[in-house]
Amino acid sequence: MMAASVDDCIFCRIIRGEMSSNIVYQDADIMAFRDVNPAAPTHILIVPRQHIPNMYALDEETVPLVSRMMLAAKSIAAAEKAETNGFRLVFNNGSDGGQSVNHLHMHFLAGRRMAWPPG
Repeated sequence: MMAASVDDCIFCRIIRGEMSSNIVYQDADIMAFRDVNPAAPTHILIVPRQHIPNMYALDEETVPLVSRMMLAAKSIAAAEKAETNGFRLVFNNGSDGGQSVNHLHMHFLAGRRMAWPPG
């Protein structure tokens, strides 16, 4: 999988407003929008506004964005009424890990019972 540049990264294009999306959360550092191919009744992608290709590109300066993503997930859980029955948060990293977009992102999955192992 070739690394996407900021110019052709689909998530960067959504963040810049060049592509439409169903945004459910945003702040100065994070944006979250509904996945166009949902794997659960509620499937939201939580992304940092800064282009970070994957977990291996995190460093001391950018790792706090992961905490901000977790706090966004907490807000989203409340807004989506997923606090009671629960939800799953997933990071995929690299092609074998299932990462299909080279921009760090977390999947927020809710609305059904999740299986284990996930597959």
